[in-house]
Amino acid sequence: MDGKHDVRQPPVAAGGQEAAGSAARPRSRRLRRHWMAEWLRSILVAFGLFLIIRTFLVEAFRIPTGSMEDTLLVGDFLLVNKAIYGGRIPLTDVRMPAFVEPRVGDMAVFVPPHVPGQNYVKRIVAAPGDTVSMRAKTLYLNGVAVREPFVRHREPEDAYAPVMAWQCAYHPERPTNCRPTRDNWGPLIVPADRYMVLGDNRDDSEDSRYWGFVPRQAIKGTPLFVYYSFDPAAPGPVPWFTDIRWERIGRAVH
Repeated sequence: MDGKHDVRQPPVAAGGQEAAGSAARPRSRRLRRHWMAEWLRSILVAFGLFLIIRTFLVEAFRIPTGSMEDTLLVGDFLLVNKAIYGGRIPLTDVRMPAFVEPRVGDMAVFVPPHVPGQNYVKRIVAAPGDTVSMRAKTLYLNGVAVREPFVRHREPEDAYAPVMAWQCAYHPERPTNCRPTRDNWGPLIVPADRYMVLGDNRDDSEDSRYWGFVPRQAIKGTPLFVYYSFDPAAPGPVPWFTDIRWERIGRAVH
């Protein structure tokens, strides 16, 4: 065939290829910026929700000591309901409205008056206006012996600690021979806006008997359930993995 009958594709100008590539690059950059913006927005929303939940609704705590045994064990991790008593707005002293006020028998997470940077977990045994005392390890509230099946006693002998002398100022008769001990103290009248808390492991608990009443504003919430637990005293390098207390996970706290 001679050249007159050849069918040839018209050549594509080099500038056309460059124009197509140039158009694709801005679109790719826009898609990348859009994806990054959506990713950043998702992260900010998730972080904001985390702060709201942690501040006002629930927070995780770990039990570091045996003062609440056998109700709570060392190595228990708790989810704490902060909304029930009214969560505090960060960087202020303002609290959200409470659903209920702390009640006798509740377990409370709070900041103790003598260690402002820590969280303690104890049981509320007396509320504002109550008269509370202990005789031979038996707790009395407003003159009536309290049944406490959850309480644990290990040491038969009583113990005296000079730091308990703060109680004498709250004794209704202000006796001159006031000498409270671990197992025998009171009666004490709980002042307004204060609570008395004790550990369930009654003979091995640093609680209100030693350092005083807990202010209402220091109470953060009440435990809901154990979401994880392991035995930190177990042998081995990773007890949090090898010595999990499966039977305690999901257990409600009472």
